Amino acid sequence: MQQSTFADLGVSKAVASALRERGIERPFAVQELVVGDVLDGHDVLLESPTGSGKTLAFGIPLVDSVEPGRRAGRRPGEPGGLVLAPTRELASQIVDELDAIARARGLSIAAVYGGAGINPQIKAARRADVLVATPGRLVDLLDRGAVALGEVDVLVLDEADRMLDMGFRPVVDRLVALTPDDRQTLLFSATLAGEVDRIARAYTQDARRHAHRPPQEASGSVEHRFVKVSRERRTDQLVAELTEQERGRTLVFVRTKRGADRLAKQLGRVPTLTVAAMHGDKSQAQRERALAAFEAGRVDTLVATDVAARGIDVRDVTHVINFDAPAAVEDYVHRVGRTARAGADGVGITFVLDDQVRDVAAIGTRLGLQRELSAAGLGASEPAGARTSSQTGGRPRSRNRRRRSGRPRPAA
Repeated sequence: MQQSTFADLGVSKAVASALRERGIERPFAVQELVVGDVLDGHDVLLESPTGSGKTLAFGIPLVDSVEPGRRAGRRPGEPGGLVLAPTRELASQIVDELDAIARARGLSIAAVYGGAGINPQIKAARRADVLVATPGRLVDLLDRGAVALGEVDVLVLDEADRMLDMGFRPVVDRLVALTPDDRQTLLFSATLAGEVDRIARAYTQDARRHAHRPPQEASGSVEHRFVKVSRERRTDQLVAELTEQERGRTLVFVRTKRGADRLAKQLGRVPTLTVAAMHGDKSQAQRERALAAFEAGRVDTLVATDVAARGIDVRDVTHVINFDAPAAVEDYVHRVGRTARAGADGVGITFVLDDQVRDVAAIGTRLGLQRELSAAGLGASEPAGARTSSQTGGRPRSRNRRRRSGRPRPAA
């Protein structure tokens, strides 16, 4: 059976062309499942693991469903699309992933999240047709009168299970209640059971429900190691890991694009290492060249951000090193899952700064790595952000929906 194209799913020529420029010719399985339903105006619930292509699964039809503000008659600070994400890292990753296809349709997309200056984010949010936000920072912007949610046509809740684990239910209830009754709602999560199922029913109407479980490939065993380091000695420790042990291709994960370039430059001064950086600010051609060199063995160490590494499926990656510790269980699994492919064994090493001990211990505990944590002197921890009990405050208003099925597709 021939695989569908993006055109078969109803994706606009502009977006399909932007995807093609990035080397994405055909949809992943998860995208085939949901893109058509979203473009037809249905609410959609998707159960799918991290790293399966779900960002584009909601991002492609989101971009094709939202019109630029001037054309739609929206005012500054009134986004037509809203994506709620649990962490600043994920919000940034979503914008990196969707920026090119958004620009192909003349849309502006921006991320707002805590831990960064609010005034530049306010300016970006007021220009945004699609706003990607962590719940707390979005409330800050609403309280300042910088944005309004009354014109949101498409609402996406990404990694809804993580938002619940982090205690965001009351805030998300409040935000959802500020969006129009006839919005289209997409909820993506690693699980649709329990509390996630309850909020899914509260936020959506007649939703199409999908589950995507990628086939399991044969995998070898992974040796997990945690290494306590100081910020000042972290690069020296990395050089030691890269030069003092037998290894093959090695992926080094960092949090930021600037950090990737800086670290690759530092490692490039070590005579025995061949290094390249890969992140969202690199052009498609640059990323392809870096990946080709890594696959061919001309580069033995690839420094990458999470977004850039999502499409990496390279055999014989013997080591994954988390230079910057992952922010969540899913991030750890995604990163370390790049090794121990096709029956081969692998090593996953995570550097842990003093102020990261509790969070990393929580991640390791949830993954059953108490022995490895103890060996590193980290101990074990209860998982952070225990799931909150069901709360009904701020439940969305009852909805009198517009008929969306069969609405005209966007112009190319």
